[in-house]
Amino acid sequence: MNIVLIPGFWLDGASWSGVTPTLARAGHTVHTPTLPGKRPGDRALSGIGLHDHVDAVLEIVDAIASPVVLVGHSGGGSIAWAAADARPADIARVVFVDALLFPDGSVINDELPVEGDRIPLPEWNFFEAEDLVDLDDALRERFRAIAVPEPAAVATDPQTLHHEARFAVPVTVIACEFPEAMLRQAITSGAPWASELGRLEQLEIIELPTGHWPQFTKPVELGQSILAAVERA
Repeated sequence: MNIVLIPGFWLDGASWSGVTPTLARAGHTVHTPTLPGKRPGDRALSGIGLHDHVDAVLEIVDAIASPVVLVGHSGGGSIAWAAADARPADIARVVFVDALLFPDGSVINDELPVEGDRIPLPEWNFFEAEDLVDLDDALRERFRAIAVPEPAAVATDPQTLHHEARFAVPVTVIACEFPEAMLRQAITSGAPWASELGRLEQLEIIELPTGHWPQFTKPVELGQSILAAVERA
């Protein structure tokens, strides 16, 4: 199986290095793209938006043999979902790592502190305590050392979805900060932010209790959780 690991904000493809060995040892081909604006030498970020990140993932999907499993962490979940919307027949499963399926017209996060055309990694006190669970001082230092600014428009461009066929793509949510019961209750109660979840034909939720960056705090366990989802694809 081809597995595309899509990084979240401030991270490049190498940020999955603790996760990929588990998948590769199981015989899967793993793709870890670094998205536009976060590549070495990228300087001007003002022309880079959410659609550029989606297009970069679609280039990979179109170049490799289907079916493909897309894995999106955090903001990368929106990129994965838009790619699945564009190529539903080619996607065997989408795995959301501490991420949600934002509906058409929504934005990933318009509350992050912007500096010109970019969003640098904020200070740690910007985040909620739940985000930082298990992210000790050494991991925080490592994260900040590899962090690259996110193009500002990626966070604020509206999500664009077109095809109802996306709801037939099987979805796995790896829930780190929030328990399965909370997601199920949100679906049942019709919470607006859970509207896409409520329309899925196939949804599984895997709990992996930790903070928002399990690729750092629990990389082996995250790899095992992804592998379990892939093997059901």
